[in-house]
Amino acid sequence: MHTPAHAGRGDGSDGRKIFEMSMISSKWAATAGAPRRAGLAGFAAVFLGLLAAACPAMAKPLALEKEELRLGFIKLTDMAPLAIAYEKRFFEDEGLFVTLEPQANWKVLLDRVITGELDGAHMLAGQPLGATIGFGTQAHVITAFSMDLNGNGITVSNEVWEMMKPGLPKTADGKPQHPIDAKYLKPAVDKFKAQGRPFNMGMVFPVSTHNYELRYWLAAGGIHPGLYSPTDISGQIQADVFLSVTPPPQMPATLEAGTISGYCVGEPWNQQAVFKGIGVPVITDYEIWKNNPEKVFGVTAAWAEKHPNTHLALVKALIRAGQWLDENNNANRKEAVKILAKPEYVGADEAVIANSMTGTFEYEKGDKRSVPDFNAFFRYFGTYPYYSDAVWYLTQMRRWGQIPEAKPDAWFAETAKKVYRPDIYLKAARLLVDEGKAKEADFPWNTDGYREPTNAFIDGLTYDGHTPNAYLNQQVIGLKGDQRVEGNRVVGQAQK
Repeated sequence: MHTPAHAGRGDGSDGRKIFEMSMISSKWAATAGAPRRAGLAGFAAVFLGLLAAACPAMAKPLALEKEELRLGFIKLTDMAPLAIAYEKRFFEDEGLFVTLEPQANWKVLLDRVITGELDGAHMLAGQPLGATIGFGTQAHVITAFSMDLNGNGITVSNEVWEMMKPGLPKTADGKPQHPIDAKYLKPAVDKFKAQGRPFNMGMVFPVSTHNYELRYWLAAGGIHPGLYSPTDISGQIQADVFLSVTPPPQMPATLEAGTISGYCVGEPWNQQAVFKGIGVPVITDYEIWKNNPEKVFGVTAAWAEKHPNTHLALVKALIRAGQWLDENNNANRKEAVKILAKPEYVGADEAVIANSMTGTFEYEKGDKRSVPDFNAFFRYFGTYPYYSDAVWYLTQMRRWGQIPEAKPDAWFAETAKKVYRPDIYLKAARLLVDEGKAKEADFPWNTDGYREPTNAFIDGLTYDGHTPNAYLNQQVIGLKGDQRVEGNRVVGQAQK
């Protein structure tokens, strides 16, 4: 747990200048005596001029409804915007005194935001959506800030890797060709089935990006990852591979114990498997869906309504943290790695965190490759909460039965707008531009909230957030049209 930090700018320089000038002013006033008080007005003018020079971008501060905040996170490298906003004093620049608290798992984190024990938190992109539509815990949760793009990977055990390896296409240097399609996992799945062994894989939460990315990869390779129904929320109906929840930091140990044969998780827990020699990452989510949205910063709608200026101040600080993480072609990443390695944040070895955080990714031991966008925190308008990102996650909830009945396209759009709040984001961005802390070109002012249609998926299918049902109808595995799950069967029409 953190204790509240000290006031001042990120480097402390402006705070020191103001303090020193205030001390000079106080000393002068105490010793000048009554005959010289006529000069006070002139000195005050000089002092205010010096103060303005020290803080050229200082604007009228927001009238904060709440200054002391408790924010939650899970020990993953993509919590970095929170750590950087704290360490670089971006929170303090906004008048916020923040305590950052690691949480045991995603359910505990969400529950504590809903109950008000936490003011807000680092969340899975699907959590505000899942809570708002009532899958699991029912609560209206919103996000006005996307924390990062990409950042996950899928790792398999050494046993499974040895089964996959012979069939993989090779590059000229004899190394496996990436990205690796899940069809090369199928022989291992079939062998487990023939031996009477379940093929178990871990993901971090039912509405996690990891669950949907793992399912997408498996299904694209012809492997059924299972369905949910209102009466069976295991997500394992008709499954070839059985997915279950494991908290991120426990993934490597659970793999090593043989409880699971693979997992999808964020960093540093894929690279940890490489360092421990217990598994091999086979694909990153960048290769499953290029520049996919990963985590968000979430608060309840009630909290946002009660604390609008405090919410704006939080988003401002987080935008600046994202900028810092990506600026000058990732020049600050080595410093970020040192910060994240602290026990109060991620608490993993610097070398493990650096393996992905500094623009590389190690697959098989010694096979380190350049992946400059494995973690993107600001570029590509990465912090803007696009409606189309929300709609994609809703399509996956529908595809796998978490949304049990068909929904019209309009429902997807309305739900996205209820949860994702780019209006708040752009208001915070405008304040930063006016204060000289960001550039006009840094933000997508004229967007309708939807990204351009893209086919940058491992299966090459085109996704257009305006037409979610047409996207679902392209999928071979999963629910579409009026289909629903009854017992262990899929009933209804595939096409509307």
